[in-house]
Amino acid sequence: MNQTKNFSSKLLITAISTSLLAAVVSGCSTIQQAPVQTQTPVMATNQILNETIATYQQGTSLPYSPLLQVKLAKSGEVIEIRNGGYGSDAVAHPTNLMQFYALTDRGPNANSEGALGEGKMFPTPDYTPRIGLFELTQAGKIIKIKDILLKDTSGKPISGLPNQANFGGTGETPYDVSGNPILVDSTKPFNKTTNPTKTDNFGLDGEGLVALKDGTFWVSDEYGPHIVHFDATGKEIGRINAFADDARNNLIVNQKQVLLPAEFANRRANRGMEGLAITPDETTLVGIMQSTMDNPTKAVRKQDITRIVTINLQTGKVSQYLYKQEKAQNSNSGIVALDNHNFLVIERDGGFELQKPGVQKHIYKISLNGATDLESIKESKNIQQNDKLGLMLSGKTVEQYLLDITALNKNSGWDTLIKSGIQPVSKKLVLDAVKAFNYPHDKLEGLWLMGDGRLGLLNDDDFATWSTDGVLEQKQLDKTKTNIDSNRLYIATGVEY
Repeated sequence: MNQTKNFSSKLLITAISTSLLAAVVSGCSTIQQAPVQTQTPVMATNQILNETIATYQQGTSLPYSPLLQVKLAKSGEVIEIRNGGYGSDAVAHPTNLMQFYALTDRGPNANSEGALGEGKMFPTPDYTPRIGLFELTQAGKIIKIKDILLKDTSGKPISGLPNQANFGGTGETPYDVSGNPILVDSTKPFNKTTNPTKTDNFGLDGEGLVALKDGTFWVSDEYGPHIVHFDATGKEIGRINAFADDARNNLIVNQKQVLLPAEFANRRANRGMEGLAITPDETTLVGIMQSTMDNPTKAVRKQDITRIVTINLQTGKVSQYLYKQEKAQNSNSGIVALDNHNFLVIERDGGFELQKPGVQKHIYKISLNGATDLESIKESKNIQQNDKLGLMLSGKTVEQYLLDITALNKNSGWDTLIKSGIQPVSKKLVLDAVKAFNYPHDKLEGLWLMGDGRLGLLNDDDFATWSTDGVLEQKQLDKTKTNIDSNRLYIATGVEY
């Protein structure tokens, strides 16, 4: 996801006990704001769910606890970084109508610039990305049932630190809350060879979430992008990315390694595979990129073209489709399957309705039926399939080709693609969240498909922190800065999907 402007390193950390911070970072339940529920959850019927929704207060917050407090050196204001962040995605529990899973991203972070150049500040670099299980009670409250910490193949909790460059790294230098580079050995000075910046090849910036009937999960992220399979305890058991040399890619079909198309490695930093779904028969993963990829370079990124990829887990077949956004550099930040061909997709901008009215927070129904599979297009004199860049039209990537045509005639780019035989997915607006709820958040990212025209919407609150012009702030929704952002659930009914 996009982060805000540079984050000042001139901060003073208020006293917080080591044991408290360690407990929060590790996911210990002893400091949760709401106690972990131990009762057997109600296996709800549609009637119970409808009765609950009828009295539900829209925008109810998910529970959270304080993670870290930062005192600004200049103003003396205390900023609270919250142990929430459950908004990168949401997905229905496979069997319980009243429950949903929600995903965090890599943890609190913000743009920063230090001794080693531009990078990201990680105030809690040991934060472990996680999946939370939540329940909507019959009283209309939201409770957290449990946390599932994400772990590597050995069972060790992962972090949200960047990957190495050859495994999907974004090139972001990690800094701590004081502005110091996070190094392999913090007691020694930086050395590019013997003491480089710390990375985590299992680190994830999770954005898309799938929950399977067998209790396992798939998570897509913004680093690789990676699509990682976790067991019910959060331990990695499988992975799919675009890097053939990554031995963790263990999906083998007909003695062939299944990979993402190579061009997906050219994703734009912080705008990777923002959404992930699986078809109802649980055979096919469907991922959507947030924005135009840097394919082949960042010169093409300011466009309205994004990509959808499908991966059949049984046959190994990989397909690609194009999606046309309403505005250049919008974000596709969630996807959920209705059937094997039709999906709901979030398309949004990055604005706050309470700060500057007229923002876009839309849900579209899209269909792959009639759309062109880029992987199936046959080569000809002017059409080639490049091993690293994917489909090439007259020697240019699809992104380059569209940019150049549009530069010649503003309105002809997509028309030219369509006339060339490349049809994007069809789309139909089914919900405008701003009109429905006066939706105040910038980052609509989670879709809880509840059935019978019901749809839960969840936002990413960035752990309730923000920064503007290099100054750390509490993330606020309104101009008067009286409404702190938090993960809040809205439930729409009567949606025609």
